[in-house]
Amino acid sequence: MFWIRADGNEQMGAGHLMRCLTIAYELIKITGDRGDVAFICADEASAGLVRNNGYEAAVLGTDYRHMASEFPEIYENISPENKNTNVILIDSYFVTDEYLQKMRTLGKTVLIDDLQERAFPVDAVVNYNAFADTAVYEELYQGTGTKLFVGDKYIPIREQFAVCDYLVRDRVEDVLITTGGGDYDNAAGKILAGLNGCSDMEDICENTRKLNYHLIIGRFNPYFLKMERLSEKYPWIHVHANVEDMAAMMKRCDVAITAGGTTVYELAAVGVPFICFSYAANQNLLTEYMDKKGIAGYGGRYYENAKEVIKNIENLFNTVTGDVNVRNMCYLKERGLVDGKGAKRLAEGIYGLV
Repeated sequence: MFWIRADGNEQMGAGHLMRCLTIAYELIKITGDRGDVAFICADEASAGLVRNNGYEAAVLGTDYRHMASEFPEIYENISPENKNTNVILIDSYFVTDEYLQKMRTLGKTVLIDDLQERAFPVDAVVNYNAFADTAVYEELYQGTGTKLFVGDKYIPIREQFAVCDYLVRDRVEDVLITTGGGDYDNAAGKILAGLNGCSDMEDICENTRKLNYHLIIGRFNPYFLKMERLSEKYPWIHVHANVEDMAAMMKRCDVAITAGGTTVYELAAVGVPFICFSYAANQNLLTEYMDKKGIAGYGGRYYENAKEVIKNIENLFNTVTGDVNVRNMCYLKERGLVDGKGAKRLAEGIYGLV
């Protein structure tokens, strides 16, 4: 049995759950039985997202930030008697060594680690990020027997992103803005306002650039209704929620502005020229890597200085939208980053632990 311990809610957004759902889909293709994969979540909001995607999800009723409090509830779902056939994929920044050691008494453990800062007591570790350094992980886990799934060949994107035929158009007409499922600070609205010469979303009165703006509003975004009212007032503002075919949405846009996270890899797989920024500190390594490699524009660390980042994005936006050669260069560099087979490779590696 494959268990996935992950959460996605208003505070943290849905990114962790979404990448785990992608891996779950590939696991089921191997086992042939949807019942072989089940999720365990701290709260009902997380479990609801899982169930909407067709998977079973148990709710612990605990605080996702204090994972030690999950015991003994975890034992009510995962039986130690099946230790030899259980594999548990864990995706959380709030794990402790004690927590992971307890989980190892229930089965083989796999941890998704985005930071490459230290070793964890697990049977396998995943860091699919382009910046991940295999040599660093080999040193961290030397002599432990922990299996390593490290590097961009394991980037888990959905199948829809691997089959796009994107065209860089001479003229920019449609712009995508996506800031993650939570967006507690309404960065999407503030970026939209900044691109149109306003200090705040409420002050938007005209479309200064004469473009169509497509805002992806996540399931847990607290500003959804406010943004929806804005779109009703201005026909050039389009608010999209619960988008099933995100690849098609990306394909129709000429430029994108995104927070760090899996969306960066999805945009790269499609080939959309984009500007990225760090909404939270755990996105720094990825967004700064995109800047260092010249793959995308980099606005900076939003959580440290939002106004400065919005101004940086505005300047980068002028450059990217004003020169089709810049967009073509971004497209070419992006397409070399993701091959679309990462989730399949990960699923095969996790399945091999049984």
